[in-house]
Amino acid sequence: MEEILNLFQGFAIALQPFNIMVMILGIVLGVVIGVLPGLGGANGVAILLPLTFSMPPTSAIIMLSCIYWGALFGGAITSILFNIPGEPWSVATTFDGYPMAQQGKAGEALTAAFTSSFVGAFFAVVMITLVAPLVATLALRFGPAEKFAVYFLAFCSFVGLSKEPPFKTIAAMMIGFALAAVGLDSVTGSLRLTFGFTELLNGFDFLIAVIGLFGIGEILLTMEEGLAFRGGKAKINLSVVLQTWKELPRYWVTSLRSCVIGCWMGITPAGATPASFMSYGIAKRVSPKGANFGKGEIEGVIAPETAAHAAGTAALLPMLSLGVPGSPTAAVLLGGLLIWGLQPGPLLFVEQKEFVWGLIASMYLGNLVGLIVVLTCVPVFAAILRIPFSIIAPLILVLCAIGAYSVHNSTFDVAMMLVFGVIGYGLKKTGYPLAPLVLAIVLGDKAEEAFRQSLLGSQGSLGIFFSNGLVSTIMILGLIALFWSVIQEGYTRLRTRAATA
Repeated sequence: MEEILNLFQGFAIALQPFNIMVMILGIVLGVVIGVLPGLGGANGVAILLPLTFSMPPTSAIIMLSCIYWGALFGGAITSILFNIPGEPWSVATTFDGYPMAQQGKAGEALTAAFTSSFVGAFFAVVMITLVAPLVATLALRFGPAEKFAVYFLAFCSFVGLSKEPPFKTIAAMMIGFALAAVGLDSVTGSLRLTFGFTELLNGFDFLIAVIGLFGIGEILLTMEEGLAFRGGKAKINLSVVLQTWKELPRYWVTSLRSCVIGCWMGITPAGATPASFMSYGIAKRVSPKGANFGKGEIEGVIAPETAAHAAGTAALLPMLSLGVPGSPTAAVLLGGLLIWGLQPGPLLFVEQKEFVWGLIASMYLGNLVGLIVVLTCVPVFAAILRIPFSIIAPLILVLCAIGAYSVHNSTFDVAMMLVFGVIGYGLKKTGYPLAPLVLAIVLGDKAEEAFRQSLLGSQGSLGIFFSNGLVSTIMILGLIALFWSVIQEGYTRLRTRAATA
């Protein structure tokens, strides 16, 4: 009861006129940030952080968190319309969102993405409200071994649960691991695979790789097909939104499963990107329409968007309750709290009740406001597809170049973007999936670091990955996912023998 009363007091704070104004402003700015490739939620929040220094702490954190929600929503827009992920976690949305847009279903795809995003975030906020005081016990148990186990589960899920040929999936993943190994070794300090290029000291930036693989690669494929000089079809009336809403409840199991995956990945700081990939892979495996995934299946949009938003929101939970940020954006928000003289951790819920519950209430309101804003603009977004590709393609190229350049203010990154574009084109032409490669680039260095730290702590013993119930459970789940097709085939044979006996 005390938490409910505190939440109502939080709503009274969040509903103040000034806080509502900064909420709407934050959502709009966040959507713009999410649409621009290469900027990202964390960078956007960091750039706009100085704007909040003159505000009261509660209003400031409301604005910054709403910029975060807006960026989460906005990342889906370019993914669906142009096959260019605005955010890392939007990569999985391109797999079915872009084919839907190509089929004249941009309105349906955008509505499904925005609504699923709201559902995932709402689920995570409810969880934060209920279990914030209890999360410290679980999160503090995650050391290097447990973190590696989570990454291992993500990799195995993609290999074992994907319906792509396992050899091609593993081959693409190996290329991603090789690219992730480029740069300064974080454990020994030695250089690896830089070939004398000082620009590669920090390795390949994930956003540059994604912009090239998806954005440039798609443009090259379209050019090969002869450049369609006419615009695509896009239904942009209110009935499309309402019709999509009628269809979405059919996928409640997918949404619930994605919410759980996302919250788990958000609390254990794996992040929104692996959550979206894992959710998509599992949905593709268990769905009756799994064979249609990648061809414009709405369930392929619902799964990654729900998981990504659940993870992105749940990442704030360890930040508030432990002072341990679960994502780069949460780390920036943590810096903001420290600047305002607030110390995140268990005592924050005791010493700064008004602030904490005002923030939690703003999460509910911010996501609702964000959903209304982006759904209102669905006709505008969908109408972009009416512009002929011959006009939009040069604009996309410029946007990609600006996005790549803005990551490190380097022309070398623009050149690397073009190289990745050629690689993406080649892989698509030869039938190799891009998703495992992207996943390996994102998580490869983190998984390697966690693996080596674990072995250093155990003096080289692999037994550390089965040293307690938590890490053992995650590793065993990973192995089951890896050999799932073999297990399934063996089970089917046993049933067949039993039926014929």
